[in-house]
Amino acid sequence: MNGKNKMFAVFIVLLGAVSYGIVSPVFKLAAASGWNAEHLTFQQVASGTALLWLTFGIARLLGVSGALRLSWRELLRLVIIGIVGVSLTTIFLNRALTLLDASLAIVLLFQFTWITILLESIRTRRWPGRFEWIAVLLTAAGTILAVGLLEQDFGRADRLGILLALLAAVSYASFFFLSDILPVDTDPIAKSTVMATASFVLVTIIHKPTAFEWNGSAPIFGWGLLLGFLGTAFPFICFNYGIPKVGGGLAALLGAMELPAAMVAAFLILGEPLSWLQGVGIALILAGIMAAQQKTAQTAESRQGG
Repeated sequence: MNGKNKMFAVFIVLLGAVSYGIVSPVFKLAAASGWNAEHLTFQQVASGTALLWLTFGIARLLGVSGALRLSWRELLRLVIIGIVGVSLTTIFLNRALTLLDASLAIVLLFQFTWITILLESIRTRRWPGRFEWIAVLLTAAGTILAVGLLEQDFGRADRLGILLALLAAVSYASFFFLSDILPVDTDPIAKSTVMATASFVLVTIIHKPTAFEWNGSAPIFGWGLLLGFLGTAFPFICFNYGIPKVGGGLAALLGAMELPAAMVAAFLILGEPLSWLQGVGIALILAGIMAAQQKTAQTAESRQGG
């Protein structure tokens, strides 16, 4: 793959991360209107899956996407990613948020960056490079500042909540790691559709019958469509296109863009305060992403030179 294509894949992964980030304030708006987490989670996954199947059908008619021809091994991998990397992340994190302060839960979730890099290093038997270490350190420091971790006392944090948040980090890391080992040429829309369908099945089983008790109210369908697009359909396609091209480790670092996007969106949409210290944290995260991209640029240059 040439340098331009890889940088485009980096941009696409960043778009997916930004989309995920916007979900948090939108979810808060929906919850403030009276809907609980079970209703919204089910509507998000259901709407996102429906949007992906619709996108896949339209793409097939236009000749943009190929037929859903997958070997049983590819299909099994996609189902596993949909269940482990998507459904469990949502379930663990949502439960952790009921037991922990949001800032601590986010810090624990963002451990997925170094976990993904560790998993990729074990798979490739290659120690992380200089720019990867710099990116991890900058992202970790930026996350701590951005969520105000230094300004709060978490000494009495719920142990179960900590465990669940760390499990969410592991399952989220597995999404980036497992997506990296999928064939590069597999259609991203088809991959996304299968993953979302597997996620929908598990969420339905876990949240039934609570998820269906909305008394036919129309507004929740609107929230579901918005959340489904921002949190499922669009980022799935972005990640499934970009991750196999840039690698799971780099994609995890790029995924850190989710936090700045969430904080800026919360400031703009919900009017939540944004301190200068949090601004420094966001700047450090962006610097970490730039360091990760520097590795990509160097790799592209070395290939062109060779």
